[in-house]
Amino acid sequence: MKLSRLLFFILLLASSRSLHAQMVDLEDESKLYASSKQVNQFFRRFNGEEDEKGNRYYEGDKQYRSTKLRKKYLGILFDASNKGMTDAVKTDFAKNVLDKSLLLDFHGGNWFSEVHTTFTQNGKDQPITLFMALEKDHLGYKWVIQRVYADMFAPYFARDTMKVGKFLHPLSHELDFMNLRKAFINSDSVSQFAAKSFKPDHLSLFLYEIKKGTLKFKTVNEVKFHFFQIDGWYFELAQFNRPGYNTGWLISSLTKLNTLADMDALRKYLYYETK
Repeated sequence: MKLSRLLFFILLLASSRSLHAQMVDLEDESKLYASSKQVNQFFRRFNGEEDEKGNRYYEGDKQYRSTKLRKKYLGILFDASNKGMTDAVKTDFAKNVLDKSLLLDFHGGNWFSEVHTTFTQNGKDQPITLFMALEKDHLGYKWVIQRVYADMFAPYFARDTMKVGKFLHPLSHELDFMNLRKAFINSDSVSQFAAKSFKPDHLSLFLYEIKKGTLKFKTVNEVKFHFFQIDGWYFELAQFNRPGYNTGWLISSLTKLNTLADMDALRKYLYYETK
């Protein structure tokens, strides 16, 4: 009798542990399904082109881009920890997207990546931000470096703030521009002699330093994406690795753009052109 009871408890304990393990597996599996593990998967979920297990829907499938499916995904594609994105703003965004059947297009332009990297110059680490964009190439597409920003380059483009700047006299041509000598005496003020329309080009300087061999790639530190594809809106996409269900590639910032001026100002801010 005692042996039977002992055997019963052993079987009960084993069964309990097995059930707990299955529940843990199911929970882990649910977390995996809830997460957009790749950027391409974020696109498909935003557009309603796959189920929660990652199985693709195609045109003709009942669920393909259905409003019900898209509404479900739009509820979980935001970073829940960002209190700056209010429920009202997210609801307004989702309603706008669904009412107008707006979709994200991987090859549609108006989105780009911001890649924070570390290079070394003369043995010293230098943070450099690369702005990457998709570019059509023959029958396909490729990622290209569209812009660059680096603090190490910024001083070379700083303009003098003197009220009366240095300049070349409008009759300098009569002197065969020999007075150019004074323009290059002081390297700190040489930018005063450039046209007002001049814009700093960190990409050219970056490529020059790479070709000289003075700048060496070390690593990528962070990647995020900026989207302007949804009319009247901007959002940032970032990756979150943390416990729970709200992980993976999520909308980390959301802004309503009321005018083209708003969009231009935001683009300049993202490209560090307002510094």
